[in-house]
Amino acid sequence: MNVHKDLTISTGATDTGNDTEHRWIAVCMGTGCTSSRSTELRQALREELDRHGLNGQVEVRRTGCVGFCAEGPIVVVHPGETFYTRVTSPDVKTIVEEHVLGGQRVERLLYRDPTTDAAVEKWHEIGFYHKQQRILLSNCGIIDPENINHYMDQEGYRALRKALTGMSPEQVIEVISEARLRGRGGAGFPAGVKWGLARKTQRWPKYVICNADEGDPGAFMDRSTLEGDPHSVIEGMIIAAYAIGAGHGYIYCRAEYPLAIRRLEIALAQARELGLLGENILGSDFSFDLFIKEGAGAFVCGEETALMASIQGERGQPWPRPPYPAVSGLWGQPSNVNNVKSYAYVPRIIRLGAEWFQSLGTPDSPGTAIFALTGMVNRTGLIEVPMGITLREIIYDIGGGIPHGRNFKAVQTGGPLGGCLPEAHLDTPVDFDSLKTVGAVMGSGGMIVADESTCIVEFAEYFMRFACDESCGKCPPCRIGSTRMLEILERITAGEGEIEDLDRLRRLAAGMQKGSLCALGQLAPSPVLSTLQHFEDEFVAHIEDKRCPAGKCKALITYEIAEDLCTGCMVCARGCPNQAISGEKKQPHVIDPELCDRCGLCAELCKFDAVFAK
Repeated sequence: MNVHKDLTISTGATDTGNDTEHRWIAVCMGTGCTSSRSTELRQALREELDRHGLNGQVEVRRTGCVGFCAEGPIVVVHPGETFYTRVTSPDVKTIVEEHVLGGQRVERLLYRDPTTDAAVEKWHEIGFYHKQQRILLSNCGIIDPENINHYMDQEGYRALRKALTGMSPEQVIEVISEARLRGRGGAGFPAGVKWGLARKTQRWPKYVICNADEGDPGAFMDRSTLEGDPHSVIEGMIIAAYAIGAGHGYIYCRAEYPLAIRRLEIALAQARELGLLGENILGSDFSFDLFIKEGAGAFVCGEETALMASIQGERGQPWPRPPYPAVSGLWGQPSNVNNVKSYAYVPRIIRLGAEWFQSLGTPDSPGTAIFALTGMVNRTGLIEVPMGITLREIIYDIGGGIPHGRNFKAVQTGGPLGGCLPEAHLDTPVDFDSLKTVGAVMGSGGMIVADESTCIVEFAEYFMRFACDESCGKCPPCRIGSTRMLEILERITAGEGEIEDLDRLRRLAAGMQKGSLCALGQLAPSPVLSTLQHFEDEFVAHIEDKRCPAGKCKALITYEIAEDLCTGCMVCARGCPNQAISGEKKQPHVIDPELCDRCGLCAELCKFDAVFAK
């Protein structure tokens, strides 16, 4: 299934005539584009079409995120899939008059390839999409997520009907097991095994829970799925509930995702109205209903037991396992917890079969993976790729490589609890087992790229500070260990470290990994350990040479001005907040190290590269 095919599936709209293709304009209204005022853009399009008497002839459709967030707001004109980027309200008149009425594409709004400067018209022709395999995201950019009819026109809820009318709960679990679906929340545990354990536990009531508490910095995979295709998650949860025998379910979504929550509320109301939720679903003897629980934004609540504690109205803290949730979960009852993406896969697997799913990705990690590709890369955004694709392909073929001609340094996979990999591991396949082998994890889908200007010690310090701040404090190994590790990293970046600190970091990390109650504490040392493994020379430079190779740690750098490059333009002197730069006009300037606070503004302001850090 290639990108082109996925992006040109039926729109669910009826033709205006036997010879006329349905005309419609898709406006991305995920959080990214909405924050860039795509709501106003959609309204402006409707008003402009109405002004030309095209109301009812050309549909303006809200859609979910199409992934290329750096180029939003995005508008796609159909038929033809003409892909317009960075569209603003003043562009609306041109799009309607030149494209809709005149049949001519608007060249200046097309995406331009940064390497060739060539305009690209269709989105599947853009390098960002070339190696993607959009399956979970196939409806995003196509359907209106607030219109259940659009979802049903894309075979939505057919899997539910198939399960309820033609399959036993055991057969449903068997298909999920045969498909070898592994949980997309990060651990990669087989979903069929988890469902089977919950089915075998003969105690009621049982619960189905969706973990939508996406707390990784820079991650927005689950949010975009809920915003763009909420019914796929709901349908997957209903099927899971039927399989394990649950009567109620919860979608635990952080309150920081208001658009996702609103669209979930709309989708749930629509499903109830059509008898897809509630009593005797689709005329069967199976009854089930779903509710939304808004989380307060604690990262630890992404851990399943802490999440359930939060639903129960308690402080979000993990509890020991076993017993596992399949035996004793929410309110002590059998419960199944899966990630947003895991549930969204279920309808497709039931509808298309286990063999279809196994044909995707790799034998041990079938299917696709969704990543939020961010950091020092030319093309950032939300991507869906087949399992087994390499890190190099993601960063260079999809992401377009490193900007400003800089060199790649590292990639952080798996979010703040993942590993940091150097260039030597760029050809590592992206799947659960391959990443684990080289000291990283799949995680829930965060991927941050760092270039040569990144201080790797400061990078590790950032993630450890995040883990320290987000620790619930329940168990000492995590609460104390993360604090001590952060203190050591702060000393090193301040130029006060000692070589023995490296062994201290490793000992503390081992204690956290063995003694912490949940994955937060167990995995929190991963960024530090992986950077120590691959970039120990940078740690040593900070400690022994009192030097930051990347020139980022303020305590270890001094700014100077090269006399032969300085033109005496005085821009740096005027911009210095501490008046640390002196010199006559058209004469070389100097920096007083006693007054300089190492903010780096002078280097940013200098157009002649005369200011440098040493």
